[in-house]
Amino acid sequence: MDVIDREGEYYRVADPAWSDPLDGSYSMRFGARWNAQGSFPVTYLNADLPTARANARRLLTEGLQGQPFGVEDIDPSELPVLVLTTVPDDRYLDVVTDPGCVGNGLPATYPDDGAGGIVTWTVCQAVGQEAWDSDLPGIGCRTAAEATPSDGEELAWFDRHVVTLEVKETQAFEDWYGPIEW
Repeated sequence: MDVIDREGEYYRVADPAWSDPLDGSYSMRFGARWNAQGSFPVTYLNADLPTARANARRLLTEGLQGQPFGVEDIDPSELPVLVLTTVPDDRYLDVVTDPGCVGNGLPATYPDDGAGGIVTWTVCQAVGQEAWDSDLPGIGCRTAAEATPSDGEELAWFDRHVVTLEVKETQAFEDWYGPIEW
């Protein structure tokens, strides 16, 4: 397995109603890109604000699909907050570099599947399970969210309850996102 060093400040886009915005059990219950439903807890983090904004937009767009109202109609107190945390220095599965993607069973074009689509969650979940089984702390990866910079990066942090992430700061949507211009 190819690994990459990662550490420092990361951002979590979170529902303001969550009692613990850094708890990975939600993704375990429902499944997400790197963990299948019922498998293991992952806390999905963003390495920068543009990536966090793109993920917030994706979440809101998907959540409001088919609704008779838009994001501008939601009470600001119900919009996603931004949580700042610090990730410990460690060696994470590398899905950031071309060699890391290939060495970990993904195309060098990840998140693009090489045929014009996005690598499916099923494929990513198998990679995530292997990283979990290998006792890695998580996965450093290129973001699959639309409208992010080409170097947009995320960290799928495995919530093993050995090291606990702590909330350093929380910002209301209007303080971190900026104008909604979709």
